[in-house]
Amino acid sequence: MDIINHSLGNGFAHTSETKGKVITCKAAVAWGPGLPLVVEEICVEPPHKMEVRIKILFTSICHTDVSARKGENEAQQVYPRILGHEASGVVESVGEGVEDLKEGDHVIPIFNGECGDCIYCKSAKTNNMCGKYRVNPFKSVMVNDGKTRFFTKEGEPIYHFLNTSTFSEYSVMDSGCVVKIHPQASLKSMTLLSCCLSTGLGAVWNTANVEAGSSIAVFGLGAVGLAVVEGARTRGVSKIIGVDINPEKFIKGKAMGMTDSINPGELKMPVHEKIREITGGGVDYSFECAGNVDVLREAFLSTHDGWGLTVVLGIHPTPRLLPLHPMELFDGRDIIGSVFGGFKGKSQLPHIVKECMSGAIKLDGFITHELPFSKINEAFQLLINGKSLRCVLHL
Repeated sequence: MDIINHSLGNGFAHTSETKGKVITCKAAVAWGPGLPLVVEEICVEPPHKMEVRIKILFTSICHTDVSARKGENEAQQVYPRILGHEASGVVESVGEGVEDLKEGDHVIPIFNGECGDCIYCKSAKTNNMCGKYRVNPFKSVMVNDGKTRFFTKEGEPIYHFLNTSTFSEYSVMDSGCVVKIHPQASLKSMTLLSCCLSTGLGAVWNTANVEAGSSIAVFGLGAVGLAVVEGARTRGVSKIIGVDINPEKFIKGKAMGMTDSINPGELKMPVHEKIREITGGGVDYSFECAGNVDVLREAFLSTHDGWGLTVVLGIHPTPRLLPLHPMELFDGRDIIGSVFGGFKGKSQLPHIVKECMSGAIKLDGFITHELPFSKINEAFQLLINGKSLRCVLHL
């Protein structure tokens, strides 16, 4: 099979030059747990049946990528591997059978795909648990043949991550994990819809179905937590309480619509007691976005008895179990998890893109830093140090 070189900085090659050929390009490869990523040349195969090869133009870093780079879960320690799952780009070529996408389409990848045909995709009882392309952090190969589409220059396989692997100039994905968006939408901004923005907005709109005039508490004001704040603002929530140990995040949160802020380090009482004091019994909804079981318990106890609902959004790498006694559920409070905000990605995200384009959803402030792809390890450190919400990398 022919191989075409496409090194970093050469721009987007014409499809006629690359279609059906192996492309050599730059990717940030994880070679082991806790190691810095290595930006190096790799080989990317053409897409197989029902697959798409995408030229990634923008990608950003999520705490899930940080956790994966650290190798916090031994079962996920598959190396070498290309991480990354928030991105946007252009379709370079499509495999046999792909009819809803074509070369040149503007797209965003989604880690939680939608085949459209399985019992889950057809069910009205679940928004987004596709039987074929659902999120699976242990999956490291393609659905078609159980093999990779990435290789080292020596021909050794490089493994996939979260159905997407966006830390590469080119990536191959199942077509069910690729969403076509409006060609005039800002690809840089739409990168956020691959994960954080969809997760936070959907948790409010779909999972909790928050109503106007209600009250919420958001535990953890990273990008997902602030997306919850934005979703609550669009729903007309009357009281939005942000909880975080980093007071610098309160400035951003209040600019987005947060009404109250709580720093647990400054309290002489448990957070849930303070929230009950502020609200006269507790919030209607709480959203746990920190990935910490002790925070999850505070979020649960901060809701009003009789009807309070806690939505779990944080990734919990610890083996500790849910810190609740079954009898605590007898007072009318509920708890539920939310994956990708309950969105059916291919069906529903194009509409969200239009809402972003109209200004109904405000994206200002989510992208705090921009760097060239070659500085990806610096971008990781910004997030780890709490200095950035999202650092967008330009490929």
